[in-house]
This record gives sequence, structure tokens and C-alpha cells, in this order.
Amino acid sequence: MGKDSKSRGCLGWFLVVVILALVLGAVVYTIKKKIDQANDNKPAPVPGPPGAIDKKYADALKIAMQFFDVQKSGKLVDNKIPWRGDSGLKDGSEAKLDLSKGMYDAGDHIKFGFPLAFTATVFSWAILEYGDQMEAVNQLEPAQESLKWITDFLINSHPSENVLYIQVGDPVADHKCWERPEDMKEKRPLTQVNASVPGTEVAAETAAAMASASLVFKTADSTYSSMLLKHAKQLFTFADKHRGSYSENIPEVATYYNSTGYGDELLWAASWLYHATGDQLYLEYVTGENGEEFAEWESPTWFSWDNKHAGTQVLLSRLSLFGDKGASGNSGLENYRKSAEDVMCCLLPKSPSATSSRTDGGLIWVSEWDALQHPVASAFLAALYSDYMLTSQTAKLTCGDDSFKPSDLRKFAKSQADYVLGSNPIKMSFLVGYGDKYPQYVHHRGASIPADATTGCTDGFKWLDSTKPNPNVAVGALVGGPFLNETYIDSRNNSVQGEPTTYNSAVIVGLLSSLVTTSSAVKSFTQK
Repeated sequence: MGKDSKSRGCLGWFLVVVILALVLGAVVYTIKKKIDQANDNKPAPVPGPPGAIDKKYADALKIAMQFFDVQKSGKLVDNKIPWRGDSGLKDGSEAKLDLSKGMYDAGDHIKFGFPLAFTATVFSWAILEYGDQMEAVNQLEPAQESLKWITDFLINSHPSENVLYIQVGDPVADHKCWERPEDMKEKRPLTQVNASVPGTEVAAETAAAMASASLVFKTADSTYSSMLLKHAKQLFTFADKHRGSYSENIPEVATYYNSTGYGDELLWAASWLYHATGDQLYLEYVTGENGEEFAEWESPTWFSWDNKHAGTQVLLSRLSLFGDKGASGNSGLENYRKSAEDVMCCLLPKSPSATSSRTDGGLIWVSEWDALQHPVASAFLAALYSDYMLTSQTAKLTCGDDSFKPSDLRKFAKSQADYVLGSNPIKMSFLVGYGDKYPQYVHHRGASIPADATTGCTDGFKWLDSTKPNPNVAVGALVGGPFLNETYIDSRNNSVQGEPTTYNSAVIVGLLSSLVTTSSAVKSFTQK
């Protein structure tokens, strides 16, 4: 009897201890959960100046930057590419213009104004946001020099208010030749848009390029900056007043760079002009009737040389997040910010609205041709938005019932950059010159022909068909990229996968610049 009572007493005390432990655990868990929730809602610290350099991205940036030197036309100054020389010296002569500068579009020798202007706009954006990062690895000056090589060409391409030369060379004739640019002897005809033959998208994109570049050079060369801004304003007025698609008015351009509409370029250009001038008229342009007509709010799209909507949405989000004077109570700007967030939610792989357009290895994949354009451009926008959130002390991004931190966007951006640099199923870098394994048969005329070879227009095709690797390395070239099944055929005749483009160099430079060091605070560059 006594032993049983003692046993029951011990059992009772044991149960009390267990219950108290459970209660205490529940209290601790509840407190911890509330602390975690509070931390989730608490913004991350504002990052300071560029921190420790990430060697991987720094090395990749230095390599990527060199492709602009590979693509230069004209009288080369301080030429850093031993197998390149002067070329296109008479470009523009038929109109008594000097259009010798600029850059060749891809593996051919045409200067296409539409994608080249986009190159300059994105390149300027990258410098404006991440110039301190570039400077930390001695790449700011080369970036500014390469940008000016393009903007010098764009200035000369705009000889009067309503005339813009948008193409140098005949792509049909050019593609019948396989030769080094230094050896070109074919005619280089010019194509223009004007008041009678308008080309709103290319004029507006060139205005965006000039406006953004004017900000880049504002401190270093105020006279040049003012000249760029003058051209930008004139071109925007021309684009808006004389509306018409260049693809429709000049049908032959549609074969190579067909435009799907000009509304996005008008908004893109006006957004950059607002940043460059602080003139409220440009802000009213994008948030008023033109925004209602062209913005396609809440319809996420891919950022590219043809479609600027996502870029415009992210760029204008700066104004909302940084508390610009025109942002307070501006419902139009809020529409752009909400649309930018929709784009980010599509990119984040764990978001309920995540796009399914990905390879099994996690690469955003939208198009078989030039496959890397969309993932790299998307990652650049994600890195920007992440840094906008950090700088503005915005703690989280809401996607449906889930929320994400700036670090989640940066993780996505890194995943796309890492895939490009070799963290992919075939363990190959798609950035030529980076890593131990990269494409050897890049579809590029200059890289495929020995510098001391003497070839004419057609006898150079033996180099296209050669089974030997390119004798010259097109260092910094970002090739087209993998198929959806994550395979890559390294063949010079495989232009779908193996041809690099100058505009893709701008977006990969932007992406890598954002990752060179730990996240750094971006600065407002909107003029007051």
C-alpha cells in the first residue's frame, strides 16, 4: 500500500514536470516566432561602400568588358585586341557624316542602330548604379570609354532634329561575305528614319541612350553631357511627334531586328529624360494618358532589346522607393512599382507566381535563339531591385501569400550569373575567356580568321567551315547559350547558340557589376 502511493506520487510529479516543460517550450517557441516575425519585417541594414571583392565576379567582369573592344569600328585608339585593327573608316561618307565609330552588332559587321542604342542605355544604367563597384576593380574608366565610343557614333547619326541614321551596311550583302572587318571592301549603304519615314522605337531608344549617358558624363565632361541631353530631347520630340514603327516603314529591317511596338520605347525614353532633367513634363508623360495607353501594367514581360516595359517599371520604382518629389500620391508611379514587383515575383523560383520558363538546372529560358539574353537581363533587374529595397529600407516583397527579402532576389541573380559562368550541367562557361572550358568555335568572323590571312568576300568561308578552333579568342563574348535541354553544340555554323551580341554584353556587364562586391547602396541620380 505505501509503495503504490509513493509510485503514484512520483508519476504525478513526473507528469507535472512534463506539462511544465511543454508549456515553457510553447512560450519560448511563441516568443521566438514573434521575434523572427519582427525580424522578417525589419529591413536589412543599408549597405555601405563596396565591401570585399568577390574574385569570381570581378574576373568575369574584366573579361566581359573586353568584348566591347573586340566589336569596335573605326580608327582604334589604344587598341587592346591584338588581332583587331582599323575598320569602317568610310562609314557615313555617302551622307558626308563620320559614322566610323560605334560597334558591330554580333559576329557580322552591320551597325544596327536599334540594338546598339539599347546597348548604350543599359550600359549607362549599369555605370550609374554600379560605377563604384566597377571602380573597385578598375573597370569604370574602360566602361566609360566604351560607352563614349557608342555615343560618339549616335551623336553623328543624328545630324538634324528629325533625321536619324539607324543602320550602316547592308545585312544581305554582309552575310554573303565571311571576312575580317579590316578587309571589308563592299559598299556600306545607310538607312535613315525621318519625318516622312518615321521610326518611333529606334528614335526613342536613341533618346534613352543619350539621356542616360548624359548622366554618366555629367561630372566628368559637362559640355559633352549637355550635348547628349540636347540630342535626347530632340529625338524624343521627333519620336513622339512623328509616330510610326520603323519595322513597318522600312520592312527590310524586320528580318533582323523587328519591333513589336513603340509604346514601350516612348515610356522608357521619357523615364530616362525625367531622371536626366527633373522636368515634371516627362514624369507626367509616363504616368498620364501615355502610361494608360502603353504601359501594360500588371502584365509582366521579359526585358530585352525589343521590349523595355520591365526595365521602365524597375527604373521608375526608384522614384517611389527613394521618395522622389513627384512620387507622393502618384498612382501612376505606384502602378509601375506594382508591375515591377510582379516581374520580380515571376523570377523568384519559390514564388507562387514563378515562371515555369526555366531549364531543369534553373536557368530562365524563353527563346532558343539568343537564349541567354532573357536570364541575364532578368537577373540584372533583380539585382537592381534588391539593392533598391536595401537602400530604401524596404524589408520585403509580397508575392501572393508569401514574402521575400532583398537577399532572395540577389540569390536569384547570382544563380543566373553562376549558370553562365559554368555552374551548369555541362560545366561550361558561356562567357568566352572565362574558366577552363568555354566555346572554341564562336560564330564571329574576326575571331575565326587569322589576323595575317588575306581573304576576300567569299573565299573567307573556308574559315567558317574549318574544323579547327578559332585562331583568335573573342574574349568577353557572351554566346547565345544552351538549348532547353541544356545542351550546347560548339560549332561555328551554329549561329543560334554560338553567336555573341554587343547588347548582351551590356546586360552581362550590368549583372556582374552588381555582384562584384557585397551589395552596396545605390544612389539617386535623378536631377532636381
